[in-house]
Amino acid sequence: MKTTKVSFFVLSLILLLVAGLSGWSGDANANSNSGKTYVIGTDITFAPFEYQDENGDYVGIDMDLLDAIAKDQNFNYQIKALGFNAAVQALESNQVDGVIAGMSITDERKQKFDFSEPYYESGVVMGISANNDTVKSYEDLRGKKVAVKTGTEGYSFAESIASKYGFTIVPFDDSSQMYDDVKTGNSIACFEDEPVLRFGTNQNNGLKIVTKKEDGASYGFAVSKEQNKELLKMFNDGLTNIKVSGEYDRIKEKYLGENAVVANQGRWELVQKSLPALFKGLGNTLLYTIISLFFAFIIGLIFGFMKVGQNKFLRGVATVFVDIFRGIPLIVLAFFIYFGIPQAMGFTMPLFLAAILTLSLNAGAYVTEIIRGGIQSIDRGQMEAARSLGLPYRKAMIKIVIPQAIRVMIPSFINQMVITLKDTSILSVIGLVELTQSGKIVIARTFASFDIWLTVAIMYLIVIITLTKIADYLEVRVRRG
Repeated sequence: MKTTKVSFFVLSLILLLVAGLSGWSGDANANSNSGKTYVIGTDITFAPFEYQDENGDYVGIDMDLLDAIAKDQNFNYQIKALGFNAAVQALESNQVDGVIAGMSITDERKQKFDFSEPYYESGVVMGISANNDTVKSYEDLRGKKVAVKTGTEGYSFAESIASKYGFTIVPFDDSSQMYDDVKTGNSIACFEDEPVLRFGTNQNNGLKIVTKKEDGASYGFAVSKEQNKELLKMFNDGLTNIKVSGEYDRIKEKYLGENAVVANQGRWELVQKSLPALFKGLGNTLLYTIISLFFAFIIGLIFGFMKVGQNKFLRGVATVFVDIFRGIPLIVLAFFIYFGIPQAMGFTMPLFLAAILTLSLNAGAYVTEIIRGGIQSIDRGQMEAARSLGLPYRKAMIKIVIPQAIRVMIPSFINQMVITLKDTSILSVIGLVELTQSGKIVIARTFASFDIWLTVAIMYLIVIITLTKIADYLEVRVRRG
């Protein structure tokens, strides 16, 4: 038990050190002014308010407004790109100082957050496939499915009229997923904030707007209740100043004006320009996989030997560990570690540490069972023969049982390596920008779902096949040795 505690302590220290040395925080676009630095959470798939351009920079109305206000008020900021739902949860758990993400000011949210003065008056419209000529009003939705994005005004509006017009709501986390559901015909329509859908239709996202704008809540910058009052005041003062100077109108015109349309690109040109961002995401995927598997192996060794040991208490502890971390879905574990624990304990956890802990604990539980199964697969007669020759239990285990067990374990280790690599994609829900999340970010700007997802799938396939072939080669070498 003492060994286990020490191992977890060392694991945490090493990860914190690595995160600190690498400067890894998922942040970007730090303002260069002097003064206090604030961490601001945002979405990155909500064009034209926040998205990533071809150069990897975070741009959009919200990003430009924040930059202009920071310069006006002389404070620093760092952007933590999380996705809308994760950004809101990060603000609740004090992982960020504020959120700017096209966040509607509602009475429910006012109970948890303090908002700035409204910086954009939004509203909801209905979009349908550009090839659909049958849907012209809400009445045409009866008996059909309607796509909405969770946590948005479009979702709230759809809920308010769903029973009246008899349609079923289908929720999505990203606007691009919602649009794709409409374009493929799974849903007949979607509800979206008017400036967002208008920007998308201007970029040829395959939809068209068929209704007038419904009244909706205004967008505001949010901080936790009764916290960061100085940041909220600076945002309000800066917003007033940039409106007076005309900078506010120039920013809106840049993204919503007549000249805001992005030039169309050919499919190959689009893929070529997206590759740097995708390769960066792939690099993160491999980095997190390698580091988490390293610690998972250490955890698995500790608990694996505890499970096959002679101490009943240690066997029980190892069994509980395996049951917990195999039984909790990875996405729930990620939310608990990154949002739940910091909120309960009152501290901020780096995203790097949260991601590695999540993957390591999950994979460590499976590695524990791989090691237990490998050792117990060796015939008991091997151990009995070794003991009859006078070898102590530990030496017999090291010299006789474990070398044979390793040969049995190798295929399972290879399989776990592939599973962990693919599991990194799940951690995009807490803002981890790996290969899958990189694909989402590109699609949010280009709306080219088929081309980008095909590219991402091929990249995963190449990497996994390559790693599997290398592992197979090593397996053959070990078996021959």
